[in-house]
Amino acid sequence: MKAAKIIQQLLYYILTLLSFVITPIADKIFSLIYDGSSKGVPPVEDDILLQSATTLAIKIRSRELMAEAVMDKYIKRVTELHEDLNTVVSRRFTEAIKEARALDEELDRNADDDKFSEKNKPLLGVPMSVKEAFSVTGMPNSGGLVSRGSFRGESDCPVVQRLREAGAIPYCMTNTSELCMWYESANRLYGRSKNPYHTGRIVGGSSGGEGCNIASGGAVIGIGSDIGGSIRMPAFFNGIFGHKPSRGLVPDEGQFPLATGKDKDLLSTGPMCRYMDDILPMLRVMAGSNKQANLEKKVDVSKLCIYNIVDDGGSLLVSKVDPQLKQVQAKVVHFLETSVGSTVKTITIPKFKYAVDMWAAKMTTSGGTTFCEYMGYEGPPINPYLEFLKWCIGQSKHTLPAIALGCVEKLDHLLEGVNRKALASFEHMEAEVNDLLDENSVIIYPSHPKLAPYHNQPLMYPFNWAYTGLFNTLGLPVTQIPLGLSTEGLPLGVQIVAGMNQDAVSLAVAQELVDAQIAGWVNPGTSTA
Repeated sequence: MKAAKIIQQLLYYILTLLSFVITPIADKIFSLIYDGSSKGVPPVEDDILLQSATTLAIKIRSRELMAEAVMDKYIKRVTELHEDLNTVVSRRFTEAIKEARALDEELDRNADDDKFSEKNKPLLGVPMSVKEAFSVTGMPNSGGLVSRGSFRGESDCPVVQRLREAGAIPYCMTNTSELCMWYESANRLYGRSKNPYHTGRIVGGSSGGEGCNIASGGAVIGIGSDIGGSIRMPAFFNGIFGHKPSRGLVPDEGQFPLATGKDKDLLSTGPMCRYMDDILPMLRVMAGSNKQANLEKKVDVSKLCIYNIVDDGGSLLVSKVDPQLKQVQAKVVHFLETSVGSTVKTITIPKFKYAVDMWAAKMTTSGGTTFCEYMGYEGPPINPYLEFLKWCIGQSKHTLPAIALGCVEKLDHLLEGVNRKALASFEHMEAEVNDLLDENSVIIYPSHPKLAPYHNQPLMYPFNWAYTGLFNTLGLPVTQIPLGLSTEGLPLGVQIVAGMNQDAVSLAVAQELVDAQIAGWVNPGTSTA
């Protein structure tokens, strides 16, 4: 117990030193490395690529557009951007074109058949991107792990199957962080993905390839998974919409790695979209017959209480929130209060600053598969200390963040007392949040304390995912919305958090902001001016 406290205090002191002394110097170095040679991708100009998935489905159904022509446009965009972004790691272009052509032929023969109706096929003919961690028949499903690189999916996972049945056509797989446990999508198998607004910046993780592909115009809809912010951080860094559903609403099965033990309580699978119009139709399909959340609920946003929380309350482990993010959050709550008529209350929840401790305690005590076991794959668990030495001489097949997580995991036995304290704090925080959030309230909270960092810069801020990971511990639904670009041309955004199974409430608030043209995707290569 005493050793654990010493280790924890030492960690705080080291990170404080990094924050105030070393980090500013490192930030300047990162800027010198990346700003001169980096660029954004060309804007999306083709009208077909600028339409929502639901609009595309309507036009394909009415025969105004051919599914094959739509698919061809997306394939060309992905191909054009590959060298700049390294987002798509595997392609099923030939199969997708054949499936789209077969759909066109069937629609030409019998477009009035009820099986093609909006009710049965809301995503008819829509091209769909898929995070490589999800199983798609015949496609890689490695989670960025080198030793699993030759593995191919034997069947479609449940969410892919449901979206296929709704008419969507998967055509590519996108990059992740190694084993989906870091907030930059880079691994030894596929390499590093780059942000479409500034290629020297990260795309986030672990659904970073998905977020980048959608934002750049290489896809219009996609699938992400989120155990600590892996839908919301990529959606934020890439300026698109993402929704982490309520715990248990959407099946998680069929992805690698799949959380085991009580880790499952932190994991959610959800939609990522360029347009708000597509999130609810996708979520309905992904949830299937699960009615635990009333997704058809009508919400009057003017009757809601908006709890505005501007930061985490002062954690030493996490960066301060960027002033531009505070400004755009203030704009959101001002609009909801003055133009919509919602009640706004700016509050603090002091225990939010312990999000890292609470998330780590949840994972550590879950009883699930250890990270070192996942890294070992079909062999014995890796020795992370040995792996670090191999990494230092360029002989490791693992990334530094994954190795570091393995090393930290080996200290778990020293932190039993710390974990007990963190779990007790969590119970108090959970009760406080549940008292606040009902069917008539939401929390507005920063998505991340910083704008999209430079590549490798997250190593300087290893705990900044706390702003998203907090809500995985609670299992609550969260909608991530884009709010234009910063003065540096990087995406801004905010999280909208609703009560358990009140997904419709956070989505309604997001839709209100979209309707007012406050929230929305910004075409890369353009500006919000």
